[in-house]
Amino acid sequence: MQWTLVIPLKPLARAKSRLSGTAAGGLRPALALAFAQDTVAAALASGPVRDVAVVTDDALAGRELSALGARVLPDTPGAGLNAALAHGAAVVRAARPDCAVAALNADLPALRPAELARVLDSAAEFPRAFLPDAAAIGTTLLSAAPGRPLHPAFGPDSRARHRASGATELTLGAVDSVRQDVDTGEDLRAALALGVGPRTTAAAAGLLLAGF
Repeated sequence: MQWTLVIPLKPLARAKSRLSGTAAGGLRPALALAFAQDTVAAALASGPVRDVAVVTDDALAGRELSALGARVLPDTPGAGLNAALAHGAAVVRAARPDCAVAALNADLPALRPAELARVLDSAAEFPRAFLPDAAAIGTTLLSAAPGRPLHPAFGPDSRARHRASGATELTLGAVDSVRQDVDTGEDLRAALALGVGPRTTAAAAGLLLAGF
């Protein structure tokens, strides 16, 4: 099964606010962009991924992610993460009603194409499925098979909310790179330990030199 991924991204000036204590000044928006770039590049290199649609109103992020091959959609609803995802899925399916769609976080800088392929291949067995994050509280990927609504419920305790919505929880080993999103300094350390993409490596270089 081939998938279209929908990736939401806040305006960079507001993204990754919980990293403020770790990355001061202009570094936090730069990290947020680097996370998204490495996520999109790895996603597009994954076999089951047909294409990627990024929902964002950030002009710089839109240009950079479009240059990588993503389709960039404006966040027309402007009503938060779940509305952006529902909008992105609706736009994608307006052109291809029977496509399989998956929502993917934009902050997976260690993402490995082969591990993402394993997750998507497993998700293809269910009408809707989700992958919990490394903390086992949130969600990094939510899928909907052809003809099935996405029904995103991201936010606090999204693992429990997606399970309650009827989505199947995927319990796969050796897919750490798909589960390791980055909200905090500790998350960033964990992603760096897994091995992040080149843009995040470059953006985080100052932190590493400072003994982060």
